[in-house]
Amino acid sequence: MYLRRLATWAAAVWLASGIGGAGAAGNEVANAAQKLDNATCQTCHDGKKGKLEMLASNGEKRDVKTVGSDRYAKSVHSKMECVGCHKEITDTVSPHRKAAGVPKAECAQCHLDLWEAIRKDGKAAEKPRLGIVADNVAAYKKSFHSKPDKDDPTKLMAICSDCHDVHAFDVPPRGTAERKEWRLAVPDICGKCHEDHRDDWTGSAHGREAEKKNFKTAVCSDCHTTHDIVGSSTDKAKLAITASCGDCHKDAYESYKASYHGQVNRLGYAYTAKCADCHGSHAIEPSKDPKSRMHEKSRLKTCQKCHSGKEGKPGLATAGFLSFSPHGTSHDFARYPEIWLTTKAMIALLVGVFAFFWLHSGLWWYREYADRKAGKNVPHVMTDKLAPEFATKHVKRFGPMWRIAHLLFALSVMLLVLTGMAAFFPETSWAKTVMAAFGTPKIAGQVHRLAAYTMLGIFALHLVAVTITLARNWKDFRFFGPDSFVPNWKDMHDMIGMFRWFVGKGERPRIERWSYWEKFDYWAVFWGMAIIGGSGMMLAFPHVVAAYLPGWVFNVAMVVHGEEAVLAAVFLFTVHFFNNHFRPDKLPPPDVVMFTGTQSLEEFRHEHRAQYDRLVASGELENYLVDAPSAPFTLASKILGLVLIAFGLTLLVLIVIGFAGGGH
Repeated sequence: MYLRRLATWAAAVWLASGIGGAGAAGNEVANAAQKLDNATCQTCHDGKKGKLEMLASNGEKRDVKTVGSDRYAKSVHSKMECVGCHKEITDTVSPHRKAAGVPKAECAQCHLDLWEAIRKDGKAAEKPRLGIVADNVAAYKKSFHSKPDKDDPTKLMAICSDCHDVHAFDVPPRGTAERKEWRLAVPDICGKCHEDHRDDWTGSAHGREAEKKNFKTAVCSDCHTTHDIVGSSTDKAKLAITASCGDCHKDAYESYKASYHGQVNRLGYAYTAKCADCHGSHAIEPSKDPKSRMHEKSRLKTCQKCHSGKEGKPGLATAGFLSFSPHGTSHDFARYPEIWLTTKAMIALLVGVFAFFWLHSGLWWYREYADRKAGKNVPHVMTDKLAPEFATKHVKRFGPMWRIAHLLFALSVMLLVLTGMAAFFPETSWAKTVMAAFGTPKIAGQVHRLAAYTMLGIFALHLVAVTITLARNWKDFRFFGPDSFVPNWKDMHDMIGMFRWFVGKGERPRIERWSYWEKFDYWAVFWGMAIIGGSGMMLAFPHVVAAYLPGWVFNVAMVVHGEEAVLAAVFLFTVHFFNNHFRPDKLPPPDVVMFTGTQSLEEFRHEHRAQYDRLVASGELENYLVDAPSAPFTLASKILGLVLIAFGLTLLVLIVIGFAGGGH
């Protein structure tokens, strides 16, 4: 070793003096003396001879990195020669001569070239970690760190060596104790550039846990990732960081996802509140800590950052926001009894309604199919008490205002289901497609509210019309009479009679003007307007509600609004569609009575036999007879009906996909 160093030194002096500067013989001797192996490089770069400096491109001196032989020997690069990376260096003299046109050492390109060569040789499976490095390089090239530094565009924001000690690089394998220790050192690495953030983190709940050697605590790379780092102000980063919080705080994240804030977040939009907006980013403290943004003394101020009442922002947060539970869950009765009770009540309601009506529909389909197969219902026998010229007449069932209101109501409800269920099942691909079609959830929300106002407006006009009708016919109207929507004892007898008919124990009951299932549909709208409409208005104007009511009402409203919407949608597109379009007696669909307003005498007698008999006996039937609708109008009504049925069934499929995919 000593002789080799002496020979190298002598050759350098000889070259420097110019004695061997000319002639081929001199060059050959110089090249033989300048053996650029690791041992030679270490004679100067081992750090044992004090500080090394060199002139930088700006003419100022800069420190030269030293490489301890012991640390280098333990690194992943230990079997490589220094000149394997520093290819531009051609001699051992300081300052080094550098070959023209040879680029400086560049970690990323070197690894990409190496991986490409290994892949060509078919040895990729033997060295999978090189593939991981290549993926990391590709991610880095798209990251924030690979962009030019604004202060010095000739440099990048960060290069490999800023984060990795390339000469001592040795990331321990996952799952080892060494890896856990190495991970806790990540904030010190990031802190070389991001000092303020590191200091905030060090003093935070996460930083204190790191000091206690809690290896589960969050460090920079858990939230910001490692190589594919993007600017934290971008939507991509905000969404990724929020999801990263959920990796550790699973229960809190699940409850957050169920909120409106979380639904928008899961749809891929970052404009609603996220973890960092409420809890901070680096200086995070427990909510009970007075320094926390979510402490009861600071919470309202935190909410008002978004709910500020300024242009384009939600209304100013009021006192009730303090008692809102952003992470309320239906699984914890002790902490959230109102959410627990509401959820259980809604589940009981859904199970009860669907258990009864799906059974009702199933038995009805069986009975009508069996009777139709046996020819019992075809044809329907006409009475001989009517004049022959009335045989082709229709019976008027609904006036134009009823039909227009029904159409607008159907359109608004379907639009509400589309926009509402997209938020209810935000992680489904179809929900993201729907939101993209509208532009953003914000626009979809505006459409949702417009449809809600339309629905509520139709309902309000209906109440006005009913009130006027009752006022005009107050003396003659019978609340429990055959023309009333108010349930009566006959409805109970009809329901029992239908079930007896379903199982072959009796004849089909004779239904009056309104059947018990039609009355259920009618009064269900009142329930829906109160529950869905009321909770929707509360959620649409939280700043007003919170000025008078406690914040937990929003937790209850969120549960009620979503679950009742599911109940209404699924009921409409299964039970209501079956009753009116898909019973064997109604096939092929659609039944267009709500578009034409009329029914044939034959169908009317079959569907509402009690009313038919009553009108015939009183001689009033002729007052209800009208000409059959024209063929073009009937065709247009059928096309409209089929379009609405197709849209409704599509919505039903989307809801089923949402539930099957665990989207809620």
